[in-house]
Amino acid sequence: MASVQIRAVKKQFGSTQIIRGVDIDIADGEFTVLVGPSGCGKSTLLRMLAGLEEITGGEILIGGTVVNNVQPKDRDIAMVFQNYALYPHMTVRDNMAFSLTLAKKEKSFVEERVKKAADILGLNQLLDRYPRQLSGGQRQRVAMGRAIVRDPQVFLFDEPLSNLDAKLRVQMRTEIKELHQRLKTTSIYVTHDQIEAMTMADQIVVMRDGLVEQRGRPLDLYDHPANLFVAGFIGSPAMNFIPATLRKNGGAAEVEFVDGTRVPAPYGSALQGSDGQKVTYGVRPEHLSIGGAGQGIATKVIVVEPTGADTEVFSRFGETSLTSIFRERHDFGAGDVIHLVPDHGRTHLFDAESGKSLAAR
Repeated sequence: MASVQIRAVKKQFGSTQIIRGVDIDIADGEFTVLVGPSGCGKSTLLRMLAGLEEITGGEILIGGTVVNNVQPKDRDIAMVFQNYALYPHMTVRDNMAFSLTLAKKEKSFVEERVKKAADILGLNQLLDRYPRQLSGGQRQRVAMGRAIVRDPQVFLFDEPLSNLDAKLRVQMRTEIKELHQRLKTTSIYVTHDQIEAMTMADQIVVMRDGLVEQRGRPLDLYDHPANLFVAGFIGSPAMNFIPATLRKNGGAAEVEFVDGTRVPAPYGSALQGSDGQKVTYGVRPEHLSIGGAGQGIATKVIVVEPTGADTEVFSRFGETSLTSIFRERHDFGAGDVIHLVPDHGRTHLFDAESGKSLAAR
């Protein structure tokens, strides 16, 4: 196992900058997830870690050693690809053993490593099959088994679940997390799915346009987003955003919406913002409750989606669409007016121009 340091790393294709100076520290044994929208540079960064792309500037260290000019095969990493990258003419056993066989390891050593990986991943009954005879989930296990047999310092995962159906994705992400807890190998995982990031990571790194927007523990990012982008990207359903103006009256502060409705400002924001400042008010769907007439925000119901465990309600407040989630069941209909009361201890306020959080830290 080894720590990984990414120091001021840049990547440029011609005149186009893909990675624009990224700094990330990944502790020994940590599971770090790089997350962000398509084109943000996360897969390029992973490929630079693997040595499959040259870096334009900065340094990458694995186990304290700079690996900028080290060949991929000498970096002691193993990569699990999105498309599995299995050899179709080889059995599961031979696919898993291939890298060790290529390195001319003793046959008994190879067999021991393959058996251990097969035991961990439940592949013992599939060792003599070919990839075409396997399901998507089984192929992904084989791809992970091929990485495990190498016993690398670092695992790299490049969107390994994106080709699987929804139910299998849930199962496989649990298996990958369990695998990490068992092996405790430093792992770096790329995905655009923030649910995967939230449920699997020790540390999440949120990227956009080749830069790191915020990094930290999943619940820290969820509870304390640094800006509008992170707030909107982390969480499903996404956080609600309402244009507003900050009003300060002595030590108290309120948020005023376009129709004149006022609600208390989030705790601490009065210290950060100024009276009359244009802001964006944020509240997560699960932090809204139903109030009586005259309370909270009066909205008109558009659609109600009961899921059994929850009731998801889509409503409109002026030009703004709002989503709310309730554990209890409600018999709302389209056109009904409901009053949504935010939990003011869990609301957020962002500067309208810069998008930065106004929360006190």
